[in-house]
Amino acid sequence: MSAKTNISAKSTLFTSENKWEEILEDKEFIKVFLSDVLEDYILKQRWYGGKSSHLKYIELSEYFRIQQKDEVYFGLILEVNFKEAFYHHYFLPIAFVSDEAFAKESKILPLKLKNQDGFIIDAMHLEAFRKVVYQRICTALPIDKTPVQYHKTANFDFPKYESSRFMGVEQSNTSIVYNDTFILKFFRRIYADKNPDYEMSHFLSDKKDFKNTPPYLGSMNIIDSENTNITIGLMQKLVPNKGDAWEYFLKELNVIYASIDSKKIDFKNLPDIEIFKRKKITELPPQIVDWIGLNLLNKIKLLAKRTAEMHIALGSKFEETAFTPTRFNGDYTVWLKNRLTYQFQNRLNLTENNLHKLEGNSLQLAQEFLDNKNEIRKRLVNFDWTKLKGERIRIHGDYHLGQILVQEDDFCILDFEGEPESTIRDRKVKQPPLKDVAGLFRSFHYAIYSTIFNNQTTYTKTQEELSEYGELLYKYMVAVFLETYRKVTQNANLSIGYTNERIYLLKYCLLEKAIYELGYELNSRPKWTIIPLKGIANILNS
Repeated sequence: MSAKTNISAKSTLFTSENKWEEILEDKEFIKVFLSDVLEDYILKQRWYGGKSSHLKYIELSEYFRIQQKDEVYFGLILEVNFKEAFYHHYFLPIAFVSDEAFAKESKILPLKLKNQDGFIIDAMHLEAFRKVVYQRICTALPIDKTPVQYHKTANFDFPKYESSRFMGVEQSNTSIVYNDTFILKFFRRIYADKNPDYEMSHFLSDKKDFKNTPPYLGSMNIIDSENTNITIGLMQKLVPNKGDAWEYFLKELNVIYASIDSKKIDFKNLPDIEIFKRKKITELPPQIVDWIGLNLLNKIKLLAKRTAEMHIALGSKFEETAFTPTRFNGDYTVWLKNRLTYQFQNRLNLTENNLHKLEGNSLQLAQEFLDNKNEIRKRLVNFDWTKLKGERIRIHGDYHLGQILVQEDDFCILDFEGEPESTIRDRKVKQPPLKDVAGLFRSFHYAIYSTIFNNQTTYTKTQEELSEYGELLYKYMVAVFLETYRKVTQNANLSIGYTNERIYLLKYCLLEKAIYELGYELNSRPKWTIIPLKGIANILNS
């Protein structure tokens, strides 16, 4: 039995005759908890991904115990239903504390139980909870058939628990750093399947010994009522780094742009290059090397090598169906066309509805995008798989400079969850590896234009002139990357197609990626729509 008593406009006291260990057996409590409390609480959380939609109601899909001896916490799987006729699932671990000092940042509601008063809080904010999860992973058995399964990699022994803390600001997931050595990523939005980040990280580091991703060390999963394995957490080694490649490239590109003024570099004196033309660094014109600098060129070469090695590892497993390379076929083509035509129509509608937010070149390019809609749709639909001889493999799926850490003299690739807008099933579809390459090229393009936008008052050239330099710079960055990438994949017998096929796939994937980006920019940063719109125009004109 349970009841609630209003204390003030901002707080409600819930009373239950149950003990904490039995609280979720109280159906009346659950009903009130979900509708009166969590609907308000979840809207304020940074990890909640439904802010652009309208919440209808919340249901408790599953719950499970996370415990060690007498310490009992509950993991809630919340089904959040929206008025737009779809739903999300979220993971929320809860704890009961009697001391309000533990409830300052994460209080969900006051609660009066049969035997004590206190507060329900998000258990992530309680060190005792974080310690229990760490210890359960540390002591995991090789075979675990319980509903809540903890796993640790073989031949690795975790040290004794010393400390835990949040890593940075909480985003779509919650990352906990243990002993300043390990990181446990709790997935807040979850799916009725193994998370791709868990699958890919486990496969690459544990099974293929790929050195340029954080080593997989353990995980936490649940088996739900339908016997589905759901990933809750992923434990990896914390990789020493100097920040991500996005910030690194921005700094390097700023130096390159500043040199236009300091070295008095005339655009007319810089040799042009055909887009997607492969070039070794030693084959580049001296004017280009002097302008861009060997440091960034060698970093791009190394990044191409690591990207190729990642794809070689992902395409080299023939015993496990989930990672076995496959060919292009009719089923893939139908899936691709359906997905892209829907996405394209969505972007057309968004563009038409947001033209009033655009001006100058952005407005002109947006109008060209709308005028060319039939040509773009034709390119997306006319995907002829019968002419493609390359392989499809599991890929990163959301590959950009922000997903890559810079180390002393190397790179580390992370976050294999895939494209945020895609369903869990779509994220696991085998794709041409060049789709990842296209994602990185779009990131190069973004970094160049971000440098222009963020430093306009520093440079003497006009934005239009700086864009000219930027487009040329982009083509040389692509040339150096493709030369190394093709060589490394070819030496390892990973089939990515012949030259014409590679260029066709790159153009197709670049167009797809730029159309995808357009939606984000129109919704969040209308002034930045010029970047994906310029990318779309480049493909149409190439």
